[in-house]
Amino acid sequence: MAENTNSLSLDQYNCSVCLEVLKDPATIPCGHNYCMDCIKAYWDQSDTAGIYSCPQCRMEFFPRPVLYKNYMLMDVIGKLKQMGPLHTLSESYAGPNDVPCDVCTGRKQSAVKTCLTCLASYCEIHIQPHTESEALKKHKLEHPTVNLAQKLCSKHNKILEMFCRTDQTCICLLCMATEHINHNAVTTEIERARCQSPQPGITSSSNTF
Repeated sequence: MAENTNSLSLDQYNCSVCLEVLKDPATIPCGHNYCMDCIKAYWDQSDTAGIYSCPQCRMEFFPRPVLYKNYMLMDVIGKLKQMGPLHTLSESYAGPNDVPCDVCTGRKQSAVKTCLTCLASYCEIHIQPHTESEALKKHKLEHPTVNLAQKLCSKHNKILEMFCRTDQTCICLLCMATEHINHNAVTTEIERARCQSPQPGITSSSNTF
């Protein structure tokens, strides 16, 4: 349970300047929070212009606001750290070889699951509804899938979750109820298990699941 709480708090408790968990947090007049040292260094660069702005919303302040530590926020972060390790946002951003979250806006987080019901991939934060909602718990989740389109039926745009042994091809449920009706069909999981188990004299199907 601690891991879920920490994950859901990442966006709120990371400094947008250094992308690390807030250290000596200071709240500026617009309401955004930064590490004390980060916002000081950022504003030091603006000393010559005499106008100081928020790195996020760009709201301008004059004169330079006096900074105070947000002790309440420090206490919250301290308690979260006691519950388990906090990971910074920079550690979970999607890289070139990762599957990005379909819900994240801006710079996307790495997906931890792909939902074959929603036909979307979710990061650790946005997958939470699928673990908490009784309706979403019924959805079929699997490891992050790069080419989700390859698992869709080109005719019905549904997941290829069945394997027609008669025609030796992957099909969707609509295919099974129409052109493949009365054919010998099993789930792709059953066919995959059959192909992977050693059976003398039987050649594994060439289809990829």
